[in-house]
Amino acid sequence: MAVSTPAVSKWNVEGEALCPYRLVLEHVTSRWGVLVLIRLLERPHRFSELRRAIGRVSEKMLTQTLQTLERDGLVHRDAKPVIPPRVDYSLTDLGREAAEQVRALALWTHERMDDVEKARHAYDEARAAGARAS
Repeated sequence: MAVSTPAVSKWNVEGEALCPYRLVLEHVTSRWGVLVLIRLLERPHRFSELRRAIGRVSEKMLTQTLQTLERDGLVHRDAKPVIPPRVDYSLTDLGREAAEQVRALALWTHERMDDVEKARHAYDEARAAGARAS
């Protein structure tokens, strides 16, 4: 007997771009969201060190990503009242849980990349053979 996963079936039925589940999934799995979550698993970071650690992310995009993850309850922003201002970002318990899931997927892609490359190569060869046959 097949077991239905309520959240997954709801995503398929809803089909709306603004479905709350899809939005959170988009935030957690976005290009920069993944990198922020994985990096913050190590320890809290200041904005500038997080930006350096991630690399090639604009200040604006990192700010937006952190604000989105903070709004979703995944990241905690700790602004210290000192001069110059100091802001540290860390994961909440919910964020740590999400980050561990994202890291597991990232590790899986790393471990299985050879298989993905083989599949891509086989696909490309089959497509090229089909194009030559036409």
